[in-house]
Amino acid sequence: MNARPNRLPLRAFALAWLALPLLAACAVLPSPGLQRAKAGEALFEDRCKNVAGIKIYKTVADVEGIVLLKVRPTAGDREWADPMWPGAAFAGEAKEKEYIDTFLWYENAFGTSNSPRLITPKDRGYISSNPSDHPGYRYVDVVDAATGKRERFSGFYDRPWERDPERYSSKNLYSFWKLKHEPAPADGPRYGVTYEDHVIPEERALGLASSTVKVLDLKTNEVLGEMTRYAWTSASPNPANPTPWLTARTCGSGFNTRETQTRLFVDQVLQPRKDK
Repeated sequence: MNARPNRLPLRAFALAWLALPLLAACAVLPSPGLQRAKAGEALFEDRCKNVAGIKIYKTVADVEGIVLLKVRPTAGDREWADPMWPGAAFAGEAKEKEYIDTFLWYENAFGTSNSPRLITPKDRGYISSNPSDHPGYRYVDVVDAATGKRERFSGFYDRPWERDPERYSSKNLYSFWKLKHEPAPADGPRYGVTYEDHVIPEERALGLASSTVKVLDLKTNEVLGEMTRYAWTSASPNPANPTPWLTARTCGSGFNTRETQTRLFVDQVLQPRKDK
């Protein structure tokens, strides 16, 4: 009598054949990290299109001084790598003393001295201590976060550069620039600048950071202008880029120099007095 044939191998083969489409589908599914990155990039592009940007409601001419209600604090590798760092949207902006300097310095045109580019609201220059026809503010009051007291900062050169301007390069002028501070008078500037860093866990999980700078009329509590800026970096860890916020994609301002984003926005609303 013939033995009954063993059908188990045939059944196993049939099941494996049926499973092939499922295995193929699993093979092409993106990894969770890639899915997060794509979702973050899509959200960044949506925010850039619909939320980010500059809004100016009112301008004020011939402004001599302003109040900085906040100053960007110092940052380093630890902050630039922290997904929840509040200041991530302005990672490249000047900090502390240099942040104050940006409001006191001059705007210089890009290009060569013989052929400088025209400075316009859409085509801005760079901010430096090199004197030009586009000055910053004469003074800046800064509010101490711990005490609430105001100090007044102003700048000056400790060398007589104007007597022999050809002798000094921009680099030398920077070394001659000094920041002076003293107690601010009780009657301070009418206009102030502040910022609000947004730490939204759902957005930060996708590598998205944002912040809004506001220009205020401190007498009427009116918002004169605001700039909302976004930064996006892949949420997946990358050992080759330990400080991802410094290389993040950004939108919301469009200025050429990342160190002076706030100054280049604020002086469109509060226009510095020219005869500095």
